[in-house]
Amino acid sequence: MGKGMIHIYAGDGRGKSPAALGRALQAAARGEKVVIIQFLKGKGLDDSEFVRGLEPEIKLFRFEKSEEIYEELSEQKKAEEIMNIRNGMNFANKVLATGECNLLILDEVLGLLDKNIIKTEDLKALLDSRGETDVILTGINLNDEVCILADEVSKIETLKFKTFPAG
Repeated sequence: MGKGMIHIYAGDGRGKSPAALGRALQAAARGEKVVIIQFLKGKGLDDSEFVRGLEPEIKLFRFEKSEEIYEELSEQKKAEEIMNIRNGMNFANKVLATGECNLLILDEVLGLLDKNIIKTEDLKALLDSRGETDVILTGINLNDEVCILADEVSKIETLKFKTFPAG
């Protein structure tokens, strides 16, 4: 019985979450089950008919209640969201303990480390329980302790970004 792989998409560029979602679609196309847990995204991906259409192969979860991004919340709302985020991390532990999926994506989990919502030891313990499940971590900043845990690390940077007019 082998260990699942740990992949990281980090950097200040755009495209980390889409890269992880691309891996989710590849896994689903092979008949594998995928669980995505989004953190610090505000509204994140909408609970739309399209997202529901990806089930049962790809299941998306958000535990945060606010539609605003974390940095824009009052201190009281941040405290509430920290409890919700910890519930999301507990759910991730349950997913790995039960072997519920072949791929677990923790979208923006590295940001939880930056904001001291979780500790590196918490993330390491979670990853140690992965069994054969592959795990993808995304976020802007990558510290050495987390980098050492990974089998693959991709640094994503934006070289050019052009906005297009709405319409």
